[in-house]
Amino acid sequence: MTGRGGTLIVAATLLGGALAPGRLAAQALPPNGWFVDPGHSAVHFRVRHLGITWVNGEFHTWHADLVYDPAHPEAASVTARIEAHSIDTDNERRDADIRSGNYLAVDSFPEIAFQSRRVERVDSTHLRVIGDLTLRGVTRPDTLATEITGTLNGPRARRIAFTATTTVKRQDYGVTMNRFMEGAQVVGDDVYITIDVEAQQPVAGAAGTR
Repeated sequence: MTGRGGTLIVAATLLGGALAPGRLAAQALPPNGWFVDPGHSAVHFRVRHLGITWVNGEFHTWHADLVYDPAHPEAASVTARIEAHSIDTDNERRDADIRSGNYLAVDSFPEIAFQSRRVERVDSTHLRVIGDLTLRGVTRPDTLATEITGTLNGPRARRIAFTATTTVKRQDYGVTMNRFMEGAQVVGDDVYITIDVEAQQPVAGAAGTR
């Protein structure tokens, strides 16, 4: 499953997977499995520039498997993989630098991965997705603060939407390049990740959905 965002986890965190935009795939789902609508899902991040503003970006290509039962959210699971080379900050020169060994080293570590270990229910609309994040070959525990932003039961599919957030310190994953300009740190230490997901589960007997 691949997602073309318009997103670490991230996050997703609860993340999802792929189909052609606007249609549910005919393939079988596992029990309580969901497809993700790539046209309404995204993996975004932001990091401080010179301590005064932000660089914003996203990953365009990612894959994930999501199992989720609204009646038992604590039983949810997610396995997500992001293709590191698909990073996009709307600046080709900067993107090339981020892909290099100074930062993501995509030739050596082409994939960013998240594997959930457990899910905690905070309240009726909030979850904590606890798992392991692997970046540049380093695996560390990470928690996605996840909000269930809405549900919809249509005649052809059930829909649910999530927003998940996390913050990671880049040095924890071996991204130690630290440039300074005019006395200010060019790239901040903390990377803020937001994943927005709209997932669909086809209703039995339905031909498809948009």
